[in-house]
Amino acid sequence: MKNTVGLLAISLTLVVSSFAQRGGGHGGGAHGMGGGHIPEHGPGPARERMPEAGREKPQAEHREVPHVERDGTWRGHESGRNDPHLRLDRPFEHGRFSGGFGREHIMRLRGGDRERFDVDGFFFSVAPYDYAYVGDWLWDSDNIVMYEDPDHPGWYLAYNPRLGTYVHVMYLGR
Repeated sequence: MKNTVGLLAISLTLVVSSFAQRGGGHGGGAHGMGGGHIPEHGPGPARERMPEAGREKPQAEHREVPHVERDGTWRGHESGRNDPHLRLDRPFEHGRFSGGFGREHIMRLRGGDRERFDVDGFFFSVAPYDYAYVGDWLWDSDNIVMYEDPDHPGWYLAYNPRLGTYVHVMYLGR
């Protein structure tokens, strides 16, 4: 009986640990996202879409979770320069971020929340339009990689390699 219980405990431990390693738990990994992948570069400028004649704008807006595919394709960044959710009256009013961009500049979240957070001594806030996408961020320990936003002056893109997702952030200063 003792051997059976011991064998069951070992089997259960192995199953749980393999599930966690595959991203089935809180660590991301769904849909080929996350798992530590860091894109080589940020997104290119979005192509402006022309409205289709005779079509009305849909009543409900559906957004896919902004993420980066393993092949480096940025998903969810197609709205272009005219996106009213990301328009600022005074872009860069707190100055420009100078901490470095891209995969060579991995920084650590050091506390805060979506309204104001610290990344290695630089302070940022998440765009209200993207609040829904930071619910799984670990504000005191996640790594973050910054990219310049080619379409929305005054915003940067903060990429979370653990989750494979990104959000628009505004630089608040040091």
